[in-house]
Amino acid sequence: MPAGELPEHDDAGAFHLAAAPQPLPHLTTLAPRPDPEHWDDIAHRDISGSGGSNTLTRLRAETLARSGAFSIADAYEHCRVVARTAARTFYYGSLFLPPEKRRASWALYAFCRTVDDLADRPGSGVDAKAQLAFWRHALIATYEGRPEGPVMTAWADMLRRFDVPLAPTLELLDGVEMDLTGAPFETFADLNLYCYRVAGTVGLLMAPVLGYADPDALGPAVDLGIAMQLTNILRDIGEDRAAGRCYLPLEDLRRFGYGLDDLASGVRNAAFVALMEFEIARAEAFYHSGLRGVRLLAPDARLAISLSATLYRAILGRIRRNGYDVFSRRAHVSRAGKLAAIPGVWLRLRTGGL
Repeated sequence: MPAGELPEHDDAGAFHLAAAPQPLPHLTTLAPRPDPEHWDDIAHRDISGSGGSNTLTRLRAETLARSGAFSIADAYEHCRVVARTAARTFYYGSLFLPPEKRRASWALYAFCRTVDDLADRPGSGVDAKAQLAFWRHALIATYEGRPEGPVMTAWADMLRRFDVPLAPTLELLDGVEMDLTGAPFETFADLNLYCYRVAGTVGLLMAPVLGYADPDALGPAVDLGIAMQLTNILRDIGEDRAAGRCYLPLEDLRRFGYGLDDLASGVRNAAFVALMEFEIARAEAFYHSGLRGVRLLAPDARLAISLSATLYRAILGRIRRNGYDVFSRRAHVSRAGKLAAIPGVWLRLRTGGL
């Protein structure tokens, strides 16, 4: 089915599962994914998870109690507030999309943020594994025409307009589950698999919303998601350290002679600067690959994606200007900086510079 066409649905309103995109050859060794022939198995696998059926029943009841009689407009407004509150750069870029695509992007983000937060609240008493099982169940129910709650109500409306596949969303949940263990990543291959699952998959979900005709757009979409996740990791080193986490590959720390004890103490020495430059260069390579796919997107989506990627990429420069202090300073682009970036991004799009 060409991107942008409506998914087929039967008389009961159940959406057929969207076809999985073709495998991305340049990522298969670093970010292995199931063969496309088996993606339907993922969509129908056991979703009971931990916590048992009683926990899932309780979570479903709580969702219904919170949702009330959400209209589609209310559901999208809920998603908009989540995006505006939690992701200012993403939200700013989304404002340059046409209204229908803009609302769909908010629905996608609200889901991603909701499940990602499960891994960021280890001491909250939330049974994260049971919550993940609940969201797997809720997703599949939504694709079967039975949405519950504001996020899934908006998601169901999005499915009426865009052919957003289910399988990458389930892989995203697998990525969040990786996060729950808190185990460090030994190699970049390990980190890259995690980044693919929690962020590269978002590129696969956004692609049919943005619009594309050439499947070659999917590889860069994944790479752009990975680039942004790598940027998140570098920006949030201090916050993650405070939570007892390290997302940098241990092989990289050893390569530059920088230890976990150094990280825990917030040491900024020559070894740390060299390590950060290495990680920044890696993220830059993913941005370079990802931005090459912008020209393959629908024209009305190119400015929004180019601007979002450019602003996120600028965080890497802010880290440098902050003297690599990611322990006590959070690198960000100011509102004035965001406004100032628009003409340059627009001009590069017009002249083929992106």
